[in-house]
Amino acid sequence: MREPSGVEVFALHGIPEVQPSDDIAGFIVEAMERAGRTWQSSDIVVVAQKIVSKAENRLRDIADIEPGPKAIEISEASGKDARKVQAILDESTEVLRVVRCKPDGIVIARHKCGWVCANAGIDESNLGGRTQQLLLLPVDPDASAQGIAAGIEARTRVRPGVVITDTFGRPWRRGLVNVAIGLSDVAPMIDWVGQKDAFGRELQVSQQALADEIAAASGLLMPKDAATPAVVFRGLQWRADPDANARRYVRPLNEDLFK
Repeated sequence: MREPSGVEVFALHGIPEVQPSDDIAGFIVEAMERAGRTWQSSDIVVVAQKIVSKAENRLRDIADIEPGPKAIEISEASGKDARKVQAILDESTEVLRVVRCKPDGIVIARHKCGWVCANAGIDESNLGGRTQQLLLLPVDPDASAQGIAAGIEARTRVRPGVVITDTFGRPWRRGLVNVAIGLSDVAPMIDWVGQKDAFGRELQVSQQALADEIAAASGLLMPKDAATPAVVFRGLQWRADPDANARRYVRPLNEDLFK
């Protein structure tokens, strides 16, 4: 493997407030053109989940949600609006923990995609004035990433890697970081098992979470108040993996040491 020589990371500015059915790939290509940048085959585009969900109309009106008995029970235990709890249940396969805390309680759930996260990844921030709506995760984030990559390729004849990110908390650590929830061509992990470290010792268990590392770094250029939902990485040493998907990050239940 070649020694890394440096990486350039830049945000794409001027992407408008996204509406249902908007063309995310088109917005990204236009932003690159405004920046005076030319696409390179090794580019990786990191896209915030929020604009993908908006484009896919993953919005739900709170007023239209009718909470069931389970949602009401969890609402009473957590202090969270029962309608929001019902939305969490609808997006989840399992509720793992219910906590009453400020501002309105937390429900730790296993999302249908396998992610274990707060409130099934449902968000209410940066919705462009939609104060009575909830934003859900994409149904299939990997398919979303592949669609964006194909859309860019159709316009530029260059197919970049695409990483769709969301902000997740981390067990036993405070704070949030961006993680990869959807991938096109970018391998989720690099397996170092059987290879040697810098001192010649054979590695036994090391698996580098490549896409998550890229996602986390992108967060430095995606502050919550900056309206920069797309970031480009240039100069990374990576090899396209046509079978890449973010669900490979999900640890099988038989490997869950804390369940």
